[in-house]
Amino acid sequence: MEIDEAIKESGDKRLKTKYNNAIYVIQRALALYSVEEIALSFNGGKDSTVLLHLLRAGYYLHVAGKNLSIENPGNAEITFPIRTIYFESPTVFPEINSFTYETASTYKLQMDIIRLDFKSGLEALLKAKPIRAIFLGVRSGDPTGRARTVSPPVPWMATFYESDPILDWSYSYTSIGSIHDTVPNALLCLSKSSNSEAKFKPAYLLPDGRLERAGRAKKSGTIEDRIRSVLCRKIHSIGWAVSHVAVTRNDIDSVADEVERQKSTNDKVFIYGGFGPLPSDITVAGVAKAFGARMAPSEELQEHLRRHIGEKCTADTNEMAQLPEGITELLHHEKLSLPLIKCQNVIILTATNVGELEQEWDCLIELMRSNELTVMTEAFVSKRVATSLSDAEAARPLSEISVEFPDLIIGGYRGSRRGPLIITFKGQDKERIRGAVEALCKKFHPGTLSEID
Repeated sequence: MEIDEAIKESGDKRLKTKYNNAIYVIQRALALYSVEEIALSFNGGKDSTVLLHLLRAGYYLHVAGKNLSIENPGNAEITFPIRTIYFESPTVFPEINSFTYETASTYKLQMDIIRLDFKSGLEALLKAKPIRAIFLGVRSGDPTGRARTVSPPVPWMATFYESDPILDWSYSYTSIGSIHDTVPNALLCLSKSSNSEAKFKPAYLLPDGRLERAGRAKKSGTIEDRIRSVLCRKIHSIGWAVSHVAVTRNDIDSVADEVERQKSTNDKVFIYGGFGPLPSDITVAGVAKAFGARMAPSEELQEHLRRHIGEKCTADTNEMAQLPEGITELLHHEKLSLPLIKCQNVIILTATNVGELEQEWDCLIELMRSNELTVMTEAFVSKRVATSLSDAEAARPLSEISVEFPDLIIGGYRGSRRGPLIITFKGQDKERIRGAVEALCKKFHPGTLSEID
């Protein structure tokens, strides 16, 4: 088998480890179920294509291990008998349809074409065929990725198991969705001018795998993130400086990368958003990956969820009770229906609006003070002045003031392109802030700067 031989000859130890882990998952499923009870969900995408070839190798090794009559397994041709399921959709790019059918012909796949939605199609297939396990090309960095290898899915398929051999795989290769939500990935653009059509590099040349979905168009607008600004003010109120604010893409890898960077250089990391039963709620899994911890069920959190959700507690809400193993502490407060989640120096806030955030913060500070978990200092105070000066006119004087008052955080912004420049001063000493404002005013004509607050 050419795939197995190529991996064995490769000098990439990381690839070999991932390949061997994937083959183990495949062979485990083949040992548990007969070929007639197994299926592959194939959609022509990069993940399912990788999985198809891993399955070919896994099935070959499974058969070769049982059939001692194969003298030269490297050159043996073994028919791939595993049923392949393809959900055909009118919103798929025609090139993907063509590739799927060509692949089925090349590798002689037994392909069932389903023209229904995923849930309805699988329900109908499971009634007609004796399928008990299905292989999916899902990775942990995908929006629907979960920490699992062979596991029971949603309740309506209680006797059906899914297997994800490439769950922990990652690679740089841009992602394609439907014809309605996909545009060319700008990160692959070679050239663009008003007189010629833009040209793009091949998808596999994407330099950063975390940006594979940058070509997925977003149709929803954005709203002011009030939670972020309120959280920053809360942090300043206890005398802590905010060293970094980040908005990550909604996938496990992006969250994990950001948390891993920040947890090692900051005393505390606060995260909000992405906690819940939806497939897109991947914050906790991202934190687990940042610490190299596996997700495990928490009976303690499960009990809180039962009390909080009651009869609405389902298999999806059970996913919420999965927490990073060995590093998680639940912070309980009588005013909170659900505990706060603390993973070493990372604190996950479950608030979905400003009111909830303020309550969670007050409870967190109370817990920290009572348990002496942290040191509070003088609260940060701030002052703002406005000016009609251009950025270029204000730049040098502001730089000089920043050098003169290194203990203050001095910055500037504009509410709109034509609006005034707002200069901000933040620190823990009111006199120092007042001195910095006066020093800046002396660098301009009287009346150039006006105090806002």
